[in-house]
Amino acid sequence: QVQLVESGGGLVQPGGSLRLSCVASGYTFSKYAMTWYRQPPGQAREPVATISTAGSSTNYADSVKGRFTISRDNAKNTVYLQMDNLKPEDTAVYYCGVLGYWGQGTQVTVSS
Repeated sequence: QVQLVESGGGLVQPGGSLRLSCVASGYTFSKYAMTWYRQPPGQAREPVATISTAGSSTNYADSVKGRFTISRDNAKNTVYLQMDNLKPEDTAVYYCGVLGYWGQGTQVTVSS
């Protein structure tokens, strides 16, 4: 069974940084692209960043380009999201997703 466990969220001031992690199990991690999503309060879930199987190709939502970096370590079955220069509008629950599965999410709150 596919399991995804996110961690690394928290409360940070505007301009700060956080690094999210998502550990995957129950499938062959290296064979699938991975996507980070987020769901702001009262809004729908939206894709933030996607990384290809080997990590050679990435895509970002316009709202996070130049501030967020997605990466993966196939040896550790883990995908990361480095978030820099955080803004209040980045406040959301962040999820990783694959094959229609989601983790429990990790809360990111950007506030002074």
